[in-house]
Amino acid sequence: MPSDALILGFDTSAAHCAAALLSGDRVIAARQEEMAKGQAERLMSLLQEVLAEAGVELPDLSAIGVGIGPGNFTGIRISVAAARGLALSLGIPAIGVSLLECLALGAKGPVLTCLDARRDHLYLQRFGEGAGTGPALVPFDAVSEWALPGLTCIGQRAEEVAGQIGAAHAPAAFAPASAIARIAATRWQTPEPRPAPLYIRTPDAAPARDTGPVMLP
Repeated sequence: MPSDALILGFDTSAAHCAAALLSGDRVIAARQEEMAKGQAERLMSLLQEVLAEAGVELPDLSAIGVGIGPGNFTGIRISVAAARGLALSLGIPAIGVSLLECLALGAKGPVLTCLDARRDHLYLQRFGEGAGTGPALVPFDAVSEWALPGLTCIGQRAEEVAGQIGAAHAPAAFAPASAIARIAATRWQTPEPRPAPLYIRTPDAAPARDTGPVMLP
């Protein structure tokens, strides 16, 4: 078993089920499966497969990192509920990480991170010393208000946003689960609130009958 702290990061906030196991500063096992539905049934088995690949077990973990959105409402609840339950049963911290923050990890200078919110809207957050703002739900035709000299756009529709505001664009440095684990690794030894969904837009309709796991109090 690796001697460094083991951080398990996972995410189901979009059309995927993703997990990564971090030992020190190195990802030692990772999987990402694209899926529009079925994350609730797949998540725990995928986590077990990632751990088995690295030759470790759940009690070996030091902390858990989980994607809290923004994204799919049901998907976010699935991961957050799983992270809370695992953390409680294992007696380890669970750290919630925004997917917008994940996109900015490893980037230099001011960064505008973007996630497609559908209906010609975007979730945006700007990072950088003295330049941070958001997260917010923004119509595409209003992204010019987020312009800044030297800005780099990263994420979904980043190239379109960059063209609209005269900025550069670049790919994310890390896959979602890897970024979640890396960010959680910087926070797990200090007190953190329990993970909670990052809902920026209210649901379009009443929840479906299959609402995913019940949130722990």
